Amino acid sequence: METGNQTKAVKFLLLGIEEEHDLHTIFFGLFLSIYLVTFTGNLLIILAIISDTHLHTPMYFFLSNLSFCDICFISTTIPKMLHNIQTENKVITYACCITQIFFFIVFGCLDSLLLTTMAYDRFVAISHPLHYTVIMNPWLCEILVLGSWCLSTLGSLLESLPVLKLSFCTNMEIPHIFCDLSEVLKLACSDTLINNIVVYFVVSILGVFPVAGIFFSYSQILSSILRISSTRGKYKAFSTCGSHLLVVSLFYGTSLGIYLSSAATASSRKSLMASVMYAVVTPMLNPFIYSLRNRDMKGALRRLISRMATSQ
Repeated sequence: METGNQTKAVKFLLLGIEEEHDLHTIFFGLFLSIYLVTFTGNLLIILAIISDTHLHTPMYFFLSNLSFCDICFISTTIPKMLHNIQTENKVITYACCITQIFFFIVFGCLDSLLLTTMAYDRFVAISHPLHYTVIMNPWLCEILVLGSWCLSTLGSLLESLPVLKLSFCTNMEIPHIFCDLSEVLKLACSDTLINNIVVYFVVSILGVFPVAGIFFSYSQILSSILRISSTRGKYKAFSTCGSHLLVVSLFYGTSLGIYLSSAATASSRKSLMASVMYAVVTPMLNPFIYSLRNRDMKGALRRLISRMATSQ
């Protein structure tokens, strides 16, 4: 590759997980299995919610959108990585890299905002049960989801568009399985001060505020649960939000791990592993968490699979 300023014609190298040639087939099979499990599991949740009228509630409306988001989220990274492993070619074009950055940020932010709306939904259900159907009406639910989509798209545009103005030189190696924005900015020859300011601004708005909203919601939920006199009532209240709490812990634990690990060490190894957990493993585990810990969802999935089996 020529030395000097290159932008439109530049190509990046996704180093990903460094592996021996003999391990290519193993890694290809592993990540293909993860992708198929994630896609199928989240698709089944969406179909179960659509087909079962008992699940036509705000909680499952948000869950179906979260499942769709997870399918899109993992689809921004795994297919390209599988193609690279299969062809033994780690090159990703400039246009493809920018596109991957854009959609990765969109669905990452959307995941965060949907988890926040689900926390608010659980707060209203437990703290204000008598007014739940009035507060969480279909109009508000649709506005919350639409607003999440708009904010995520806007945030992604703010982060990805300034990258188009950057110039790149000769070191094109990205030590990740996908085009990570922070790693791409490190490769730029031009000044990235504006880019970093925008990134911190978007992370503060679409990352810190949602986390604060979730913590506030669950502090109010915990306060309401402690006021319940019966043990059975407390258990039922905890069980209604247990799955969501587990998903929130997994999502934010791994995503925060990316920034903490990259800030703590110059090596990208820990950041890479945190990225794999955040972008690949978490979307795969969500269907299992919601289906195994939720009686209504398990029943809906059984009925859906039964209908699918009898129709064949």
